[in-house]
Amino acid sequence: MEKVKLLLVDDHAVVRKGLIALLEDEESIHIAGDVGSGREAIEVVPDLKPDLVMLDLNMPEMNGVETAGILSQKFPELKKLVFSMHNDPHYVMNSIEKGVDGYLLKDCEKEEIMEAIATISNGGKYFPNQISSVLINAIQSKNQSPEKSKTKGLLNLLSKKEKEILKLISEGKSSPEISKILELSVRTVSNHRANMLKKTAMNNTAELIRMVSMEGF
Repeated sequence: MEKVKLLLVDDHAVVRKGLIALLEDEESIHIAGDVGSGREAIEVVPDLKPDLVMLDLNMPEMNGVETAGILSQKFPELKKLVFSMHNDPHYVMNSIEKGVDGYLLKDCEKEEIMEAIATISNGGKYFPNQISSVLINAIQSKNQSPEKSKTKGLLNLLSKKEKEILKLISEGKSSPEISKILELSVRTVSNHRANMLKKTAMNNTAELIRMVSMEGF
């Protein structure tokens, strides 16, 4: 089996040395080289001809996202695997937009690194569960209408008890009925209703119910 030629790109020498120690004895991998910056990576790729670049994101001068974008343009066949401590949606989305083939967090186990390298080398993409969740949430947020995003933000202002009361209001329950269901006084329910209007800057209960119909619970 032909070995995967791997180029390590990280501005921390200790990280590069750790990865070399971890992977250099693997029969399926050949460490083609290691460099400390994105600019160096772009310069050495033509000579080293790696199959896959394992790339950090936080680097001085040129960060990993910028590096990935340039590598994608100059060497479209080159595979790129992000190896980062960040699972922020901004980093994940930007990396994918720049053509990376996978994204690993630095606290992962060796087995997952090997799986990612094998998957990407065979033409696949590798995004572990925690990164997939971040990605899905980011896409969903991006696709939300401005009005729905605003509604969700307003709902987040409410306490758990206020959300329970609002849900019952949307179901047509009166304050006395809600007080029995939640074992609260009618006055407490009324106070919660008033607080919800104040927090959300709504004019009346009808607007609160409309907010629930848009977002749901």
